[in-house]
Amino acid sequence: MTRSVNLGFAAAALLMLGFLSWLVSLVPAEDGVREWTGSLSPGGWMAWTFPTALFFWVIAALLLTLTWLAIRSPETPRRGILGIPTTRGDRLFISLLGSAFVNLAWLGFGGSPGWVGLVLSLIYAAAVFRRV
Repeated sequence: MTRSVNLGFAAAALLMLGFLSWLVSLVPAEDGVREWTGSLSPGGWMAWTFPTALFFWVIAALLLTLTWLAIRSPETPRRGILGIPTTRGDRLFISLLGSAFVNLAWLGFGGSPGWVGLVLSLIYAAAVFRRV
């Protein structure tokens, strides 16, 4: 059973990597220079850019990883600073929700560059997974 589960998740990981390489190939290039924030579907109803698609790809990869971890080594909920029992999935949800607020606060108060908000969000997510 474990071997078939590992093979299934390895196939899913290869599929995810293939999808990521397909996304990279869709990035528009002008004179050999890729425009990473250019539209992946010009004239489409939504402004799909590579960073937007990469965000959703990362969420899918995190869910796939957490599913694999839950099958491979199930965990019992633990109590942290919040005083409520949380699992890995709960902590992922709390970190994603909190990271959205951290980035919005950074845009509202700090402005640019946006990478600082991302770094603050990663620090926040690490703290959630460690302490919550």
